Amino acid sequence: MEKIDLEKLKPVEALTREEAKAELAWLADILNRANRAYYTNAAPFMSDAEYDALKLRNKAIEARFPDLKRPDSPSDIVGAPPASGFRKVEHKVPMLSLEDIFDDESVHEFDHAVRKFLGLSPDAPMDYTAEPKIDGLSLALTYEKGRLVLGATRGDGRVGEDVTANAMTIRDIPHRLKPINGHVPDLLEVRGECYMTHQDFFALNERRKERGEKLFANPRNAAAGSLRQLDPRITAERNLRFFAYAWGAHSEPVAESQHEALQRFRAHGFKVNILSELCHNAEDLVREFHVIEDMRPTLDYDIDGVVFKVNSIALQHRLGYRSTTPRWAIARKFSPVEAWTWLSKIDIQVGRTGALSPVARLKPVNIGGVVVANATLHNEDYIAGRDSKGNPIRGGRDIREGDWVKVYRAGDVIPKVADVDISKRKPDSKPYQFPHFCPACGAPAVREPGSSVRRCTGGLSCPAQVIERLIHFVSRPAFDIVGLGEKQVEQFYVLSWISEPADIFTLEARDREGRKARLTFEEALSRITGADPAEAKLRMARAVGLKGFDPDEVPRRFEELSRTPLAAQYGWGETSARNLFRAIAARRRIPLDRLIFALGIRHVGQVAATMLARHFHSWQAFYRTVTRADPEGNAEWEELVAIDGVGPVMAEAIVLTFRREKERAIIDRLVDQLEEIIEVEAPAPVDSPVAGRTIVFTGTLEHMTRAEAKARAEALGAKVSNSVSSKTDLVVAGPGAGSKLRKAQELGVKVLSEQEWLDLIGGV
Repeated sequence: MEKIDLEKLKPVEALTREEAKAELAWLADILNRANRAYYTNAAPFMSDAEYDALKLRNKAIEARFPDLKRPDSPSDIVGAPPASGFRKVEHKVPMLSLEDIFDDESVHEFDHAVRKFLGLSPDAPMDYTAEPKIDGLSLALTYEKGRLVLGATRGDGRVGEDVTANAMTIRDIPHRLKPINGHVPDLLEVRGECYMTHQDFFALNERRKERGEKLFANPRNAAAGSLRQLDPRITAERNLRFFAYAWGAHSEPVAESQHEALQRFRAHGFKVNILSELCHNAEDLVREFHVIEDMRPTLDYDIDGVVFKVNSIALQHRLGYRSTTPRWAIARKFSPVEAWTWLSKIDIQVGRTGALSPVARLKPVNIGGVVVANATLHNEDYIAGRDSKGNPIRGGRDIREGDWVKVYRAGDVIPKVADVDISKRKPDSKPYQFPHFCPACGAPAVREPGSSVRRCTGGLSCPAQVIERLIHFVSRPAFDIVGLGEKQVEQFYVLSWISEPADIFTLEARDREGRKARLTFEEALSRITGADPAEAKLRMARAVGLKGFDPDEVPRRFEELSRTPLAAQYGWGETSARNLFRAIAARRRIPLDRLIFALGIRHVGQVAATMLARHFHSWQAFYRTVTRADPEGNAEWEELVAIDGVGPVMAEAIVLTFRREKERAIIDRLVDQLEEIIEVEAPAPVDSPVAGRTIVFTGTLEHMTRAEAKARAEALGAKVSNSVSSKTDLVVAGPGAGSKLRKAQELGVKVLSEQEWLDLIGGV
């Protein structure tokens, strides 16, 4: 098995944009190759822990640099394409993967998210099932009028392999369904996991060893390889097993609950896992997980976690799906590998949004075959031994430099500090004082109410932020200025050729005038000094092309480069300089969604920028609303928070950006440099009774939460607003409706009850 040296990878917080872009390309390649090796060839070249670590690292990099997400991102891929030796089968219902979690707290967060989406209180009844996560190969079995007609692997989740002949050799898979009360459905696709017991695995490898054949690495690979044999007789010799746990296409309802469905599968003749349990709350789920975890060594088959599912099928339908995972199910993975070592130092790194992130520098230690020297400490509360609400964690034990700490790897490339042994703490040890000033620029670092993160307030004056913001501004999903990459942006900033986005568009004129620098040498050096003057001098020396800092030579070179045309400078030339200026000029016309995304507003990613652009259509409408919106409440604020996917948190981030005089002035100067901001039209209308109509929901909804109603209406092409006006087409009023209902009646807007609304759109 190929060794993946994860320790050589830099912490995600420390990656530059170019490094992140290159690593995302590498991760896409290696993870997609790993998928093919694991799912298609049954010959993995990395461990499950390494695969999970790399996949979560890919997700972390995409979260930090959302605009760098690739079309072939492993985050959006389930499984792998089917092998070439079998007929391809398209799944009528996609076979999706599950989101993974790694601690008990995340189980409670899952329960909270489910209840919040459904509008249920914390003490409302909510049943779940807990089922062992079998480490095998997913298999879909289609029965027509009770007879097995198709067996298909998951493949990439949408297209799998036809392994019907091989599936028929597995003794746990009935060729015909046993009738229930004399009845079998016309169509039923039963899904489950094909696996091999430890006993059969060892016996198979012993036989292969005697014949001089390559041994299987583990039972999962043996099961996958056995199921994909072109000769079914070989599959029959391997003694595969099957547990049923889900379903796909069906002609009639399977059951009203997951627990009932498992019993129905058993009645039809399938094996279901006897360890599956019905749980009534998050505490039951946590308890059941640890029960199964304790039993794991005694089982004769491999499991790598426990799957939790909302029991009610009706609630599963209401919760629905994300792009590749269901909202109503999650996989709790087993405990990671851990080790103890010394914490030498705590460093603070400043991210693009100004977040101060603490990183533990450790005495290198081997954890699960990987040498670890750095670990995340999350935030200042975590270091102090408390959660975001002030409650003690780790028994209230804080973490200090020089401590003996427990480090674990939970599927994340960046390991985490889990605990501290204060019995080994030195007598002169002092509590760690989290900085209240930015280590990069010295500006105050503050915590917003309800936030666990302390952020620098320096904005574009902070070198840790401004360079990243400028790089974000010129990136491909934003202004996409070819020739102005990370290296050029940093050099131009250090030389004070650009300090804000508008400077990019005046660069050519200043280049012709022979004065590109915005600041004097002393001013330019001062703004990049930060907490380390020596490092600032070296950065300036590198920017002017010198290896060392000469008190006389560097200022002279700074002035010379500013007055020398870009075309005459080292590494450029007439063609490259002309191409850069052309690329900049071409971006004076920019679509609205790209402009909004390029501003780098906190919480506003590419998808949110597109939604905002489609809602407002023009920059003038967007600017007018966000500059007038008041988080305390007014019509503009209501309009902003009503946009699907925005909400109060994002809306407040947008409004505060435009309220800060310096930020707003920077944006205004940028817009002054643009020739046209291209309006963005809404997507093609949906063919539905409410497509294109503006709807307001008011009062209490009894059949669904407000979030569900809004999502359903917008999926049908309607626009949902929080305020009633003459432009409103429909008002859906439930019990308790007040001023909005009265205004609708005054304006003559049509009012529907919730049931009338459901009848109009065809049910829930």
